[in-house]
Amino acid sequence: MSAARALLWLLAAAAVLIGLGIAIGSSGWSPPWAGGDGGGNALILWEIRLPRSLGAWAAGALLGLGGAIAQGLFRNPLADPYLLGSASGASLAVAVALAVFGVGAAPAHWLAQFGLTGAAFIGSLAAVLLTLAMAKGMQQGLRLLLAGVVVGVVLGAVKELILLATPQIMRSMQSFMLGTTGFIGWSGVGTMLAVLAVCLFGSLAGRRALDALALGESTARSLGVQLGLARSLLVATMALATAAAVAQAGLIAFVGLVAPHLVRSLGFGSHGGLLLLSAAGGGVLLLAADVAARWVVAPQELPVGLITAVLGGGYLLWLMHTRPIGITR
Repeated sequence: MSAARALLWLLAAAAVLIGLGIAIGSSGWSPPWAGGDGGGNALILWEIRLPRSLGAWAAGALLGLGGAIAQGLFRNPLADPYLLGSASGASLAVAVALAVFGVGAAPAHWLAQFGLTGAAFIGSLAAVLLTLAMAKGMQQGLRLLLAGVVVGVVLGAVKELILLATPQIMRSMQSFMLGTTGFIGWSGVGTMLAVLAVCLFGSLAGRRALDALALGESTARSLGVQLGLARSLLVATMALATAAAVAQAGLIAFVGLVAPHLVRSLGFGSHGGLLLLSAAGGGVLLLAADVAARWVVAPQELPVGLITAVLGGGYLLWLMHTRPIGITR
């Protein structure tokens, strides 16, 4: 199967899932063509479910793209978009925002719409910058990787201290930590789609560097790849994609890790097709998880991050069991 045909199939699957996302809610199946009382049903469909479904696809696409970049950049099939500490930075920033502004009705509404999104975005980017500072640049991939691990652990520990000091914010933090698409509106959809376009451009500009890095750093240098410039572009792209997704949907597990694996299992190894298909595949994965989260125990709703963790973790366990070397290069 060609990359173009695979991309069309993934986009078609996304269209079908968006249709399901519009029709499925806490009240069960409500087809878009069904009538409503005074337009209330139409308002729910087009102002709540549609932006939520489109936002789930966009967030998944950003995470899938970030995962493909991370795995190519670090030549590690277990790398994910949160590798440089962005997840810990985002969660710490959200914890600080909740601790400072409180979780009362009015502050919580303001934070959910504006403050938490901005705090998560800034915290995610700040953690990546801290990682780069600790690694003293991007010349050494292993040093950068280790710095990301250290930053993630330290910021995570600080976040836990804040939770211990202000236990009243734990319930609000839970929604962010488990991931949710319920707060995504049209502004969030527009932001993520714009960021996705920029990140696709940036990642595709670095696709040849990723292909060369797959052969080793020395080989990449011999092929004329400017590793410092390439890493700067790719790390910036990965950080931006991850920050945008986390800011809108919280911490979604496994999508950025699993999507590139699924694409490689179809035989796509060159990063030109891998990046595009990982983005489209990540969007389909998160959108399917979002639909399942609303449908499995309706009228209750499961955290979408819980669905992705169970499915993604199960897939990787199955892959390790059936193909012991299947997750290595």
